[in-house]
Amino acid sequence: MNHPVQKTDAEWRALLAEKGAEAPAYQVTRHAATERPYTGKYEQHWADGSYHCICCGAKLFDSDTKFDAGCGWPSFSLAVPGAIEERRDTSLGMERVETVCASCGAHLGHVFPDGPQPTGLRYCMNSASLDFSDGN
Repeated sequence: MNHPVQKTDAEWRALLAEKGAEAPAYQVTRHAATERPYTGKYEQHWADGSYHCICCGAKLFDSDTKFDAGCGWPSFSLAVPGAIEERRDTSLGMERVETVCASCGAHLGHVFPDGPQPTGLRYCMNSASLDFSDGN
């Protein structure tokens, strides 16, 4: 699928290195890898601000939608409208819903229907796919 932000693999690697992204960021965002649970820098991060795509900077989540799901990855109950594209994922013998950045196609994680109300959703994200801004 075409996304507004397009780069070559070499350009994505260079951009992530320039940003000082976590080691697994390229494999996670461009090849749908998953970081190990409880290892990402945003798993227990609770500051006020917003979470953005590490690749293109698109705003994905506000911090007030983040909650502790106990799963080992940062979890959110609501995405910024239009920021995330959902895809059917049948890898690993499971049926899930993959989430990617609507702007650049970066793999973010998955969304599950077991989150808190009022949405009932749990956007389970890889820390390596995220960047945080405190708004300053």
